[in-house]
Amino acid sequence: MEKPPLRIRLQKGIYVVINPVVKLLIKLGLTPNAVTTIGFILNVGVTIIFINGAEEGNRGDLSYVGWAGALILFAGLFDMLDGQVARLGNMGSTFGALYDSVLDRYSELVMFFGICYYLVGHHYFLSSIFAFIAMIGSMMVSYTRARAEGLGIECKDGLMQRPERIITIGISAIACGITSHYIGGDHKWYLPGVSFHVLETMSIFTIPIALMAVLTNVTAIKRLLGAKATLDKRDAEKKNKNNSGTALLSILLVLFLTGVSFTNSQPPRKPVPAPVPGVVDPQDTFPVPVGNPNQLFYLQRNANTNTIVCELNVNSKGQVDEESPVHVFWIRYQEGGMRKELSYIQRVFAYGMKSQHVGNGVYKLHFVSYKKQVFTLMQSPKDNKYHVYTNINQRQALLNRLFVKVEGGTFWSPNVVYMELKGIDVSTGKEVMERFKP
Repeated sequence: MEKPPLRIRLQKGIYVVINPVVKLLIKLGLTPNAVTTIGFILNVGVTIIFINGAEEGNRGDLSYVGWAGALILFAGLFDMLDGQVARLGNMGSTFGALYDSVLDRYSELVMFFGICYYLVGHHYFLSSIFAFIAMIGSMMVSYTRARAEGLGIECKDGLMQRPERIITIGISAIACGITSHYIGGDHKWYLPGVSFHVLETMSIFTIPIALMAVLTNVTAIKRLLGAKATLDKRDAEKKNKNNSGTALLSILLVLFLTGVSFTNSQPPRKPVPAPVPGVVDPQDTFPVPVGNPNQLFYLQRNANTNTIVCELNVNSKGQVDEESPVHVFWIRYQEGGMRKELSYIQRVFAYGMKSQHVGNGVYKLHFVSYKKQVFTLMQSPKDNKYHVYTNINQRQALLNRLFVKVEGGTFWSPNVVYMELKGIDVSTGKEVMERFKP
């Protein structure tokens, strides 16, 4: 069996040590959010130590750095405690996870603020720049992961994740403080033939920060590139799927429009038996778009319940847009009923609607996929509202719904079982329906 990564094994080993402490915290009644808050308060204490060291200490007194490092490690311990308290105490919550993530960011920013303040206060200008860059990289490592996971991508790889950052800063700060105690805070190292010193006691703390400035940003960029590869692959698959679906829908629509007669001068249709009375037709269970006062008609297919809706396109004054009187869009019932605009391909090659204003508020319409067949959009003398008209069973009717049923066939030659028109007979006011095979 393959061994888990070293980082995971070390983490499990630490849990063995801290679990007794975790159980004690649970007995004391501390919640995970309380533990997270304590960790944040301790990091504020780290900042206070650094600021006090900048204001009260001198350049050679690095004891403040050492004590701050010890408190950084102690505060970092609470990063592990809060998660374990949630797990062992069965107190996990969605908000708790969010609260932990937010306070972790605040804790790290507060800590870096203290470090930068100390370095600037004692004129370590170049090191303060590296500390600021390390802060940026630290935030971007966390943000890139959070954003990628929000898009459904696991993004945990790379160096200098939060535990590594805390340990690096904490240990280097402690080592700097201890070293200064024995050899002095202003000790300098020289190279033969070089007139200036290349290292000093403070370098024990600042060099790891400089390395962190590089590695954190490298990690963030690697995560970004990794997420890009995954997202590009996902987008390509989605695009291929959409293009395939669009092509099929376009074919169905062309077949539909080719086989439908809208005027009495067209050849007769080949009828298909109507639904059997008393038997529920599956298409009758499809959702019906409602609540849109500008809806003209809609189109559905047996493939799924996603629905194409054609609505009257009006401006803010309620007037019909003469350039584009009909707006076509999706209702994606398969995606929670969300409204979605047509894609470019769908709009240009399949379901887009072309129009011509012929005067007196009358428009001739046709789908872009079939220019020969024309619909009529005009106001009804009965309700003074716009409707789309066509012929159903050789009668002029107000069109409400189009339906296409396909069973089998090939991608380029689907087996269209029937087309169905539903509407209202303008002379009788009764619903009319016609099924036919193209």
